[in-house]
Amino acid sequence: MEINIALLTVTDTRTIETDKSGGILVQKIAEQKHKLVDRKIVKDNKEEIKKIILDWSNKDQIDVII
Repeated sequence: MEINIALLTVTDTRTIETDKSGGILVQKIAEQKHKLVDRKIVKDNKEEIKKIILDWSNKDQIDVII
């Protein structure tokens, strides 16, 4: 069963290229034959985090938010 996953990393210092833990999760998602439908990095800002999670939770194509 394929699961559609959105991945959010909260950090003030990392980018997609330097996000090691996010990179590992992307690899594990692919290894398990699931689908990464979105990936974002956001600074530690409560309102921005809330906005992204609310947006994702309203999308039918996302099954899991990490």
